[in-house]
Amino acid sequence: MSEQNQTSRLQSIPFSVLDLAPIREDGGPADSFKRTVDLAQHTESLGYNRYWLAEHHNMPFIASSATSVLIGHVASQTSSIKVGSGGVMLPNHAPLVIAEQFGTLESLFPGRIDLGLGRAPGTDQLTAHALRRGGQSGPHDFPDQLEELRSYFDPSRGPANPHVRAYPGEGLDIPIWLLGSSGYSAQLAGEEGLPFAFASHFSPRDTVPALDLYKRTFKPSGSLAEPHAMVGVNIIAAETDEEAKRLATTLQQQFLNLIRKNESPLPPPVDSMEDIWTEWEKQALKQQLGSSIIGSKETVKHQLGSFIEKTGADEVMVISQIYDHDARRRSYEIVAELFKGE
Repeated sequence: MSEQNQTSRLQSIPFSVLDLAPIREDGGPADSFKRTVDLAQHTESLGYNRYWLAEHHNMPFIASSATSVLIGHVASQTSSIKVGSGGVMLPNHAPLVIAEQFGTLESLFPGRIDLGLGRAPGTDQLTAHALRRGGQSGPHDFPDQLEELRSYFDPSRGPANPHVRAYPGEGLDIPIWLLGSSGYSAQLAGEEGLPFAFASHFSPRDTVPALDLYKRTFKPSGSLAEPHAMVGVNIIAAETDEEAKRLATTLQQQFLNLIRKNESPLPPPVDSMEDIWTEWEKQALKQQLGSSIIGSKETVKHQLGSFIEKTGADEVMVISQIYDHDARRRSYEIVAELFKGE
């Protein structure tokens, strides 16, 4: 595809936001939530399509554990951007509870709520056990949990228990997305005719195979006539390549801390990572963060165009894990300038 065609494609698809509500070293969750609201309002004004928040637990650098509560708060402070979960980890919850929570959100903010679902725990196994209170549900039960959840919204599917109904929830048309970082959810989304979001921001190797599998197995449904794939990607944009690379060291340190099992808030950027990581760690991060786009506006434009061409994404979800809030706002501005052709 020519550069001109890449640019045309970049300007023809929606762009969205994934916010991990990062907790920085210099603050706590309350500060994080203020920045989340500000970023949601900012990206709404820039023309972004969705604003998703992710469920993680027992992670001192992520504040979005009570995902549905934060979704409601963000939706109440914005007016048009779609707000949703990227995602709710369904094995952690009773499907009825999720139906009621998102039925409530949709009733409060009609037409603006997305329900993205994942099958991973979003945490370590001990925390997953604490969340499930000794229950045996897990990723292997995901298809059955998904069907139960969908039946609460639409009892005509054949409810698991006709005497249990979701109020609010029943009769509401809430878009359900499946999220994944491998082929499992891609195939399930295809077979169920649901939109699919792939986590390329931490699983770049499996991106193209998973999206190909999704499109090959897609069956039109009442929810979706054609496949719709959204791909998450880390984008760190700044005025120069050098500044963007410096800002990206926060993301690199975050993943390095995960590798080392070092539980700590989000760290500020550093001038160089060479004295921080080992050669093995450096290579491991290159593999895990291999799809990340880091640089000036021109650099991001070129790499983003190639990324969209390679993946065939119908929508891009941008993750900018940047320590300084003003720099984070500016990164989303630069990407918006690109998809608006400015």
